[in-house]
Amino acid sequence: MKSRAAVALAAGKPLEILEVDLDGPRSGEVLVEIKATGICHTDEFTRSGADPEGLFPAILGHEGAGVVVDVGPGVTSVVKGDHVIPLYTPECRQCPSCLSRKTNLCTAIRSTQGQGVMPDGSSRFSIGGEKIHHYMGCSTFSNFTVLPEIAVAKVDPEAPFDKICYIGCGVTTGIGAVINTAKVETGATAVVFGLGGIGLNVIQGLRLAGADMIIGVDLNDDKKAWGERFGMTHFVNPKEVGGDIVPYLVDMTRRGADQIGGADYTFDCTGNVKVMRQALECAHRGWGQSIVIGVAGSGQEISTRPFQLVTGRTWKGTAFGGARGRTDVPKIVDWYMAGKIEIDPMITHTLSLDEINMGFDLMHAGTSIRSVVVY
Repeated sequence: MKSRAAVALAAGKPLEILEVDLDGPRSGEVLVEIKATGICHTDEFTRSGADPEGLFPAILGHEGAGVVVDVGPGVTSVVKGDHVIPLYTPECRQCPSCLSRKTNLCTAIRSTQGQGVMPDGSSRFSIGGEKIHHYMGCSTFSNFTVLPEIAVAKVDPEAPFDKICYIGCGVTTGIGAVINTAKVETGATAVVFGLGGIGLNVIQGLRLAGADMIIGVDLNDDKKAWGERFGMTHFVNPKEVGGDIVPYLVDMTRRGADQIGGADYTFDCTGNVKVMRQALECAHRGWGQSIVIGVAGSGQEISTRPFQLVTGRTWKGTAFGGARGRTDVPKIVDWYMAGKIEIDPMITHTLSLDEINMGFDLMHAGTSIRSVVVY
């Protein structure tokens, strides 16, 4: 069949809108009509050429929502007509990682996913017989895409595609980092570095968990109002501190008889290794946890004095917010439908597929929280 898609033909080049050939689903696979897809910083990381594992030509996109239009042999968990969210972190429920219940990082199709192909080693996308790579196992920048059955989450059919597509990455990553990874408790203090799409979802995750003091840190004063909208209680612009931000934040978090200071939980949503260190070092001595969410550039490393860890701080990383895709994503959609979390205000721009490159421009300009392409 034919599908319209935004194709990354080469690193650093704008995406090109082309008609591509798409083979139907094989055993254990599903064909999904993508109705809406978000434009994420991770897509830009690969498109720009900064991703050392980036493959071209490829159809990017990993934050989508759509409808199952066909299934291959052996598929039992979804049927034609089901509404689904593609999962770049699948959940097979059978591999050692899934069975451990200690991680959400399913390994069932990891090797082929990283090679830009389906689990059988081939691609479903092509142009004139030439292979086009899949991306993160999703390729939601195509109106139609094929995914493994274990990489789709069946969701409420009443939920709007142009909002819940954001749950495919940004919403789940931010809220999940709070709920699943940090396991924030009621009354906690927290600092969130970077108030973009992920950071705002961390903030609303903290609000959902009942955190008492939520400090947002960003270089852009315009983010203050955004943070407050989702539950932030205090805002800090590092440029206005006039010195090392770590002691400043430690002092802000001194409460009652606790004269040591430091946040119970800190979250880096910037991908900046210097900020990651600051986030760890403003966590509370003895029990503070610092969660790394942002993805740093190739070859970059984080560092701190061992003293920071010896005195009881913990550094943690999280992918997809620690969420088990097929199990947890439908629950987050239900939270949205019940009004427990907000998504609509974060969808600041709605675009057509032909306008997709504008979405990357808006991202670079800092004028969008999330741009969504509607097919």
